[in-house]
Amino acid sequence: MFSKSSKSQKRVSPMSATGAKNTPFSLIGSDVTISGNLTASVDLHVDGTVEGDISCAALVQGPDSRIVGHVTAQSARLAGLVDGSIAAQELVVESTARITGDVRYERITIEPGSRIEGHFAHEDHSPVTELKLIAGDGAA
Repeated sequence: MFSKSSKSQKRVSPMSATGAKNTPFSLIGSDVTISGNLTASVDLHVDGTVEGDISCAALVQGPDSRIVGHVTAQSARLAGLVDGSIAAQELVVESTARITGDVRYERITIEPGSRIEGHFAHEDHSPVTELKLIAGDGAA
């Protein structure tokens, strides 16, 4: 009546129990300092300090956070201090952001009050179309 069957027991791995394997983003809390480069295949939310380069799908930076290094992301929403270059297809610079470094972007939004010291470069990743010049009847 109260016997255990091996068929009814399901072994749960620690990864699936916490849901960490399927987490859509990673969070670096305000009390965390990381020294070293970060690479994430998912979205990254930084509220702490990162001393190193960051490469991720999408980056959200909290207003009290600090990044000292290069940032590479498909999209980035920056609200804290960044001391390093930034390369993002879509970049949002919030009013609390303080950026020192060169910025490469495809689309950019800069809120009033933010401070940026560096060079801006627009990068167009749209498909290149070939232009052909067609000569007329030979008259110049």
